[in-house]
Amino acid sequence: MSKIKWGVLGTADIARGCTIPGMQQADNCELYAIAGRSMEKAQLFKEQFGFEKAYGSYDELLCDENVQAVYIPLPNHLHLEWTLKALQAKKHVLCEKPMAMNAKETEEMFCCAKENGVLLMEAFAYLHSPIVSAVKDELQNIGPVTYMESAFVTSDYSMENIRMHREFFGGGMYDLGCYTVSQILWMMGEEPQTVQAIATFTPENVDNFATGVMTFKNGAKAHFTCGMALPTNQFRRLDRFHIHGLKGSLRSNVCFNQEGDLSYAVTLNGNTEEKTVFSPQNYRLEVEQLGRCILSGEQPHVSEEFSLMLSRTMDRILSAMGYN
Repeated sequence: MSKIKWGVLGTADIARGCTIPGMQQADNCELYAIAGRSMEKAQLFKEQFGFEKAYGSYDELLCDENVQAVYIPLPNHLHLEWTLKALQAKKHVLCEKPMAMNAKETEEMFCCAKENGVLLMEAFAYLHSPIVSAVKDELQNIGPVTYMESAFVTSDYSMENIRMHREFFGGGMYDLGCYTVSQILWMMGEEPQTVQAIATFTPENVDNFATGVMTFKNGAKAHFTCGMALPTNQFRRLDRFHIHGLKGSLRSNVCFNQEGDLSYAVTLNGNTEEKTVFSPQNYRLEVEQLGRCILSGEQPHVSEEFSLMLSRTMDRILSAMGYN
């Protein structure tokens, strides 16, 4: 099988704990190069995961002509700069969510990808999970959808955590809300007509809890809740979604990016049935999918159109809750 030579631009925790292990499992991925802010960090990753090359700067990796695709797990405020640099270096890019901090940046990134003849995909690994496809198919049985809610709440963080800093585009909406809003838009399949949102903020002006309501053209409503509200630094989380339609309902407490045997419950005509779907490691799935796009012309699962719709909706939510 043909394999894509991947480079990883950064040594963030999401890369170490989630994406690189997924890349190791991916059938069409070759772990070719790793870059860190120092050679010491890059060398540690090279030894731990088996990369062929290690670089002490991001620019050095992008100058390597053998690198075909780049994964960017950098902090939010660095996504635009390094995504554009990677695209301009003619590398295909998988950029960690949220890929851009606003719709203008999203448009700029995709324009740059087209100008350079390469692919760009936003890294929402959970959207590649078979349970997401199964739930989407289930909407035919319970629909049309009249109401949906999605929640993602985690522990609070101390000020040492990058999520607590405004200058790095921290806060619960960027970190967690993009999951809940993307899940709603994925299931609804369209942009909301109206958006309302409120939030609480830390003394440093970072949102630590937000909730909002969206309405859609057919009258359907959706509600999201996200934030860092559970006991500080205890790594707790709450994930859930409920979908109600004219014919029935569906609910699940499956965590975003969870793997293994995952279950959801469907209620029709007063009867509830538990259904189970097996999901491989989600990060493996997204890497394999972009690899197929590069190798055989498959279209990115998380499309340009979806990322643009999401970023426009996030702009409206952030404005409504007073982040901008």
